[in-house]
Amino acid sequence: MAKLLIVEDEPTLRNVLTTNMRNEGYEVHSVGDGSEALELARSELPDLCLLDVMLPGLDGLSLCRILRKESDAAIILLTARGAEMDRVIGLETGADDYVMKPFSMPELTARVRAALRRSSRRQSDKIRFGDIEVDLAARMVHRSGEQLKLSYKEYELLATLLRNKGVVLTRDFLLAQVWGYDYDGDPRTLDVHVRWLREKIEQDASSPLIVQTVRGVGYRVV
Repeated sequence: MAKLLIVEDEPTLRNVLTTNMRNEGYEVHSVGDGSEALELARSELPDLCLLDVMLPGLDGLSLCRILRKESDAAIILLTARGAEMDRVIGLETGADDYVMKPFSMPELTARVRAALRRSSRRQSDKIRFGDIEVDLAARMVHRSGEQLKLSYKEYELLATLLRNKGVVLTRDFLLAQVWGYDYDGDPRTLDVHVRWLREKIEQDASSPLIVQTVRGVGYRVV
């Protein structure tokens, strides 16, 4: 069951949205204040957020910007008809879609379903461990929301380990996968790149918890 967070300061509309979305089979949390919504989003981890642009405490656009840095949740903005600038800014700050008021419930429900489908596909390409997130589709690595700058080889090494999470990969296999089957250089280059990678993704590179050495064999991600 997908979890929705509805953030709308007008009580009647908030109640209507909450009731209808629950009738559609979603687990729904609703609130009328932007600051409260941020705390609720952090504790409940919704799959989709419906955000009114005009909110007390923290406006919807600012809330959208923060949520996009912290979460993979789909975000749909509820905007006043004709508020084009809000819609443009909202999409630029990470919203997946917007719906103009007044709207019909069938339209909103269809947009919620579509956004959840897109979000599900997007999340399937992402791998998390601790405060590290790897987006395999975008070839990007983040720690606590901040992008890490990995070299091409460092990224390929990490991606290869992640695609085989929990499996011990031999040194020869990693060299072939990342450097190519015809690589005939110094095999110690693998160890150098592992060290560089650890310095970027581990809390303590000297005591790695993510990329672990299996002595005499190779490496694995756990």
